[in-house]
Amino acid sequence: MRLISWNCQGAFRKKADLILNQNPDILIVQECEHPDKYVFNSTNKKPDSTYWYGDSRHKGICIHSFNDYKFELLPIFNPKFRYILPFRMTRHGQSFTIFAIWAMSNKENHEARYIGQVWLAINYYADMLRGSTILIGDFNSNKIWDSKARVGDHSDVINKLADYNIESIYHKHFKMEQGQEKHPTFFLQRNLNKPYHIDYCFASADLLDKVRNVEIGSYENWIAHSDHSPLIVDFNI
Repeated sequence: MRLISWNCQGAFRKKADLILNQNPDILIVQECEHPDKYVFNSTNKKPDSTYWYGDSRHKGICIHSFNDYKFELLPIFNPKFRYILPFRMTRHGQSFTIFAIWAMSNKENHEARYIGQVWLAINYYADMLRGSTILIGDFNSNKIWDSKARVGDHSDVINKLADYNIESIYHKHFKMEQGQEKHPTFFLQRNLNKPYHIDYCFASADLLDKVRNVEIGSYENWIAHSDHSPLIVDFNI
């Protein structure tokens, strides 16, 4: 299974072929417009299923599945955490929960912005973290910005997930510590000299054991299209 997350920084209709060339089985796209605004090129396989969610048809989060992967948004979804969406993913008798994430600001509660939204969500959905689980997307966060001025900071989220034996695939694969990442996923203002690692894929222990490869798209290949590089994870499932 190839799982990809990419914040496309808008205009996905002009960029869909770029990410589809990476042959995802499951694709999470942040900052993308409603799917009726784009048409998939005939040279690439069209998604089997698509689900989009957003406050504006111009910008939201979308999940696409290919190669017989099927998913459904779970009834427990709470729109209070509007860009943290829980899905049940199934294929050939196997199933797991996947949280598609785009951590956003929070105008109503400033302390619950960005990673604070993730913190509140994983506490709300805590019972769902006990099974096979993946959390993937743009967390807009890094340990270097830990702040107790929020309801929960980056380290709080890491520690909470660890209680359920859920770890960052990137950090485990490359044997790196949080806050010391060597592969940026985001370049502020598309500036090579302002690199940050803010996109993540976390997985429960049973799925961590099946990770085959982890890749972060290079600045050179992706900066013309977005301030984010795609996060690509291959599993032996």
